[in-house]
Amino acid sequence: MAKVMVHVMPKAEILDPQGQAIVGALGRLGVTGVSDVRQGKRFELEVDDTVTDEMLAEVAESLLANTVIEDWSVTREES
Repeated sequence: MAKVMVHVMPKAEILDPQGQAIVGALGRLGVTGVSDVRQGKRFELEVDDTVTDEMLAEVAESLLANTVIEDWSVTREES
């Protein structure tokens, strides 16, 4: 068994209104030094040894990320 993390983030050229709202809220809370926030998603999957990296890429591209506006990455932690 392995734990797989799929990280999905807005592409750099895509406006991130949630991230900008967080930057504004940090300023109102008196937190300084934070100039940008990008808000994304993280998925954790428990998979067995039959699940290949190619299968994980297909899952990420077809189900977990909107590839028009989001980038994704997969990391596998062997247990």
